[in-house]
Amino acid sequence: MLKITPYLELDTEANHLVDHVNGKNISLTFSESAVLNRLLLSSNSVCSKDELLSAGWPDRVVAATSLTQCISTLRKKLDPYREVQLKTIARRGYQLHISTQSHVKMLAVNDAESMRAAIVDVSLVVKISGILFALFLVLLAWYSSDYHKVNKSLSLWSADKQVELKIGGITGDAQLLYKDGAPHLHPSMWEKHLDSDGNYLTSYPGFNAFVATDGTNYSMAICPGDDKELCSGNGLINITSVDSEPAGLNMKDFAELSKKMEQRIRYNRIMLPESEEGVGALIEHHYHADVYFPVKGELLIRSDISMSLIYDSDNTGEFHSSTCITDEDCLTTPIKYKIRGKFKQYSETIDDLKVDAFQVSVQQKDLIKPERLNASAVPFYRDLRKRDIKDEELYFFRIYQNDKTAVWITPLFGQVTAWYKYDKVDI
Repeated sequence: MLKITPYLELDTEANHLVDHVNGKNISLTFSESAVLNRLLLSSNSVCSKDELLSAGWPDRVVAATSLTQCISTLRKKLDPYREVQLKTIARRGYQLHISTQSHVKMLAVNDAESMRAAIVDVSLVVKISGILFALFLVLLAWYSSDYHKVNKSLSLWSADKQVELKIGGITGDAQLLYKDGAPHLHPSMWEKHLDSDGNYLTSYPGFNAFVATDGTNYSMAICPGDDKELCSGNGLINITSVDSEPAGLNMKDFAELSKKMEQRIRYNRIMLPESEEGVGALIEHHYHADVYFPVKGELLIRSDISMSLIYDSDNTGEFHSSTCITDEDCLTTPIKYKIRGKFKQYSETIDDLKVDAFQVSVQQKDLIKPERLNASAVPFYRDLRKRDIKDEELYFFRIYQNDKTAVWITPLFGQVTAWYKYDKVDI
């Protein structure tokens, strides 16, 4: 076997060319094989016509046209291999010229020696171009990946600040989360919506809180008590302001009103016995919260939110969410918005705050339109209507959890942070 290129060889015994790229043999006559063999052994020197006639037709006397015809046929058979050229050297003879580069065909060889030759013979420009193209493909795959999308969404948030709030007559520290570029982070942005005379929390030793803003809405998620790890879910307060004008919400009046609203109108809460270990084929991780939206001169709006996670692996599963909007006087027929989809869970951080990020691919949406709608509820209905049209992929962030409660940032009326009751249900 004589190697012509890393993927093309001459078999002088079988009189054929062996193409390792396409896995085929190209038949040659004895004369064609002998002439090509003589040209290969000449190492790029010029072979005279007499030398080639002697090699191709030993012990025979043939006309010069026989060599001319042989060369013409060889050229046709070598034509698919552009790097192999059989050249005519005027008044001297013929020369076989083989390029040092065999282009992309080199990359298809299987034997180690040919692969080495393919890599070594490729020019530096080709190597660098290949590396750059490979890096481009890696970056493109990263940019298009779900993990990058989650990190891009998380990168908009910061959690490097604490603020001191005075709520319901007592003072406490709150973890602040804010979207980068949010213009106002002073505690007054949350406190100004509460009536300073309210003393609803004075009977408690303190409170734990998370406050957040996406630059437009300002959310407070509060659990009474001095240790958030012991938060049982009783007395949770979730208030989100959606208007810059102070709402003047009296915390004592709010406590009584919210209790009446939750007793009178309850759609999403389920009351089930605690889960027993090992009972049920599936576990539903259920979260429930009531979020209130005070606006000066308007009826108090309540969002009754239920979320469920059903895992089918350590970090994937089904996601269900149901939101019901009502007002304090029941003037608005309940607005209900439900979504169902598949989630992927990622463990990440916002600054030093540990976060579970959930990317939800929405598969089903259901907006139940109200029969009656008052002015206070119109902005909320419009927001849900836009979501019903546009939502295809959503991001939910769980920023805290203990055995009984959890704090979530949810894509509702912008970004709303709330403290949820948590339980596990065997299904």
